[in-house]
Amino acid sequence: MPSQIALVDCNNFYVSCERLFRPDLKGVPVVVLSNNDGCAVSRSNEAKALGVRMGQPWFAYAQQAKEQGVVALSSNYALYADMSNRVMSILADYAPQHEVYSIDECFVDLTGMPQLKALSYQMRDRVIAWTGIPVCVGIGPTKTLAKLSNHIAKKHPRSKGVFNYNDLSDAQQARILGQIEVGEVWGVGQRLSARLAEHSIHTAADLRGAHTPTLRAEFGVVLEKTQRELQGVACLALQDMAPDKQQIVCSRSFGQTVHELVVLQDAMSTFAANACVKLRAQGSHAGAIHVFLRTNRFRPDQPQYNPSFTLPLPQPTQDSLVVNRWADYLVSRLFKEGYGYKKAGIMLSDISAVTTHQTDWLEPAQAPASHLMAVIDGLNQRYGRGTVKVSTQGAFKTWQMNQNHKSPSYTTDWQQVPVV
Repeated sequence: MPSQIALVDCNNFYVSCERLFRPDLKGVPVVVLSNNDGCAVSRSNEAKALGVRMGQPWFAYAQQAKEQGVVALSSNYALYADMSNRVMSILADYAPQHEVYSIDECFVDLTGMPQLKALSYQMRDRVIAWTGIPVCVGIGPTKTLAKLSNHIAKKHPRSKGVFNYNDLSDAQQARILGQIEVGEVWGVGQRLSARLAEHSIHTAADLRGAHTPTLRAEFGVVLEKTQRELQGVACLALQDMAPDKQQIVCSRSFGQTVHELVVLQDAMSTFAANACVKLRAQGSHAGAIHVFLRTNRFRPDQPQYNPSFTLPLPQPTQDSLVVNRWADYLVSRLFKEGYGYKKAGIMLSDISAVTTHQTDWLEPAQAPASHLMAVIDGLNQRYGRGTVKVSTQGAFKTWQMNQNHKSPSYTTDWQQVPVV
């Protein structure tokens, strides 16, 4: 019996979340913008039909969008995360083995399930009925073919939102793969597809039938695994739990250009706190801190300066106060007067489990602050992020990102719950 791996993908997810509480946006071209209202990161079908591209810089398109009646909204990540959790909890009821791949995608193992087509439509209809989020279901013997099947389910109305690759004959499978550009294959992308074109590989069928030793020699074992997956050989297993991150990055483009050291340190305190929350959530500590500053590369008329520094810590830590002190010190060392900074960030690396600790004979052991951090995390989870924070965090607003068109937090803030 071939494996039946389903990929359930939410359609235009950010836009769909916004439309839940804005019925006036149905049938209207809608675009959700990235941080600082910079680029288009989600588009309704109506906006796509008008030619709005994914990642399109909004400042260059804003006037045309206004003339075309396109509604632009700022990203509302609290709303999107909450709706994602609701969708994923519904999908988890259908199979014990599933993998939440991203905020709007989930792999579900349906192998051995009876009446698979009816089950897939039931799963799709339940998500729509219980959350209002439209989804499509693609099924295949491997994760890569499930991804392609989902692509077909979205593009072809006759599928009615569900497409099963396993139902096709060998000839039909070859014909379908021959109609899909190789750049649509999971993990290939635009840059790699240009290199593959030099080897006369233009479609998914070309990649599936390519000479394997040559493919491995030219492009490595990762692309060979993709080819095996297209051939129906599973090389990528479902992961019930996401692996711990080996690097944690927190960075942001500023809403306004920053020229003062204290403002940069304020921003870095926020980044350090957020990174340490993620570190503690996976039960890890970090042995190194990397801090970077960036000027505006889109303004070549202004002086450019992009410093960074990596500092190995005397002892691994997950303590926000310790990380904040080192980050504050590094920012003061990297900062130079006369530059306008547009972005900054912190990366925690050399990450290991808290149960693994290499002591240093030359450094006295630091007293653990796990209890204090647990109390802070608990208060912030209960009363909202930033309820308890370092005194140097959040004093300045100039660096915080622009969100001029942000919708309310309909499902996560009592003060913004819709009233009927």
